[in-house]
Amino acid sequence: MELLDGKLVSEKIKLEIAEEAAQFLASTGRKPHLTAILVGNDGGSETYVASKMKNCEKVGFQSSLVRYDNTVTEAELLNKIREINADTGVDGLIVQLPLPKHIDPEKVTETIDYRKDVDGFHPINLGRMVRNLPCFIPATPYGILLMLQAYHIDTTGKHCVVVGRSNIVGTPMSILMARNANPGNCTVTLTHSKTRDLKEQVLQADIVIAAIGKKNFITADMVKPGAIIIDVGINRETSTQTKSGYKLYGDVDFEHVAPKASYITPVPGGVGLMTIVGLLKNTLASAKGEIY
Repeated sequence: MELLDGKLVSEKIKLEIAEEAAQFLASTGRKPHLTAILVGNDGGSETYVASKMKNCEKVGFQSSLVRYDNTVTEAELLNKIREINADTGVDGLIVQLPLPKHIDPEKVTETIDYRKDVDGFHPINLGRMVRNLPCFIPATPYGILLMLQAYHIDTTGKHCVVVGRSNIVGTPMSILMARNANPGNCTVTLTHSKTRDLKEQVLQADIVIAAIGKKNFITADMVKPGAIIIDVGINRETSTQTKSGYKLYGDVDFEHVAPKASYITPVPGGVGLMTIVGLLKNTLASAKGEIY
């Protein structure tokens, strides 16, 4: 079993991004600029946004954080997004999810200018992705592709089973793994909570991508020997054993699945770190005008 080390790979890619960002600054007189909007004070969201801002600084990007409390109206938020869309000094805009119940996340996503949609959630980016056209790929799936590339894992002809059908990870991942590209060229099965014979489906997989959001959902009896396991899950539980007061678990029962796998991502230290890299690469591409 070989560990797919997100820390190692992400640090290497961030050095490459920093070098490109320095060249961009030298040639244009400005830094690539990412703006994030955070609504409310959800603990997980606070952590994710802080990490994104810190990583921007690390690679030489400018970053801005716009904060609102939970009482912000949908209209106010959408107006702010339109204002940032019009700001030529901003290359990428992300709105951290989840949002309060009175704000429609679909409206928010569709209001973001698709040319600044570095999270890759806009219908135009998703549509272009399906057609294998240049676009912003959703950050987590993009990070997974970069991880597979870094370890020179040949996915061609393999059976990939994706567990979870969210618009953020599962559905785009299934499309990307089926595309005529590398990584890609897989036969893909997209499964979810309503799949009847889920265990049997996962047992057939050469590559399992677990993104269902349930702690230790994928168990050893669901995985065939030698499978490649990509664990997207980040499930937080309160814990007295850690300084932060919580512990992170993946969607895969790592302890029992790892001995059967040929490759596996840990949680933490796996896909989460690669998601940030996907976001940074999208922001740099936006600044350089490489996609739109």
